[in-house]
Amino acid sequence: MKDCIFCQIINKKIPAEIIYENDRILAFPDINALAPVHVLIIPKKHIESINDLKNEKDGQNLAGELIMVAQEIAEKKGISEDGYKLLFRVQKHGQQEVPHIHLHLIGGAQLKETIGVA
Repeated sequence: MKDCIFCQIINKKIPAEIIYENDRILAFPDINALAPVHVLIIPKKHIESINDLKNEKDGQNLAGELIMVAQEIAEKKGISEDGYKLLFRVQKHGQQEVPHIHLHLIGGAQLKETIGVA
C-alpha cells in the first residue's frame, strides 16, 4: 500500500533506524516512545490489522514470528530478565494509529499498569 507509512519504511522511502530485519519482519524504534525501549515490529507484507490475519495462509506463523522477534530484541536490548510489555493495538477502539500490523515492544523501566492504554 503506497500511502502506508510502514510500507514506505519497508521500501526505504522513509528513513528509520532498522534494528532488526529478515525476509518477513522489520523492527525499528517508535518515534513516540513510551519507555526507554519502545520498538515497533512489523511484517513486511502489508496486512492492516490482527483481524486480517485470519485471511492469511500463514497468519499464525506470522503472529508467532513477530512475538519471537520481540523476544530476541528484548534479549539484545538487555530488558528480558526484568521484563517488558508486548502490545498489539487493533482497529479504532484499540487505538491502532497505523493501518499495518505492528507489535509494540515496551520496556527498560518499571511500567505502569496503564502504559500503552489510554
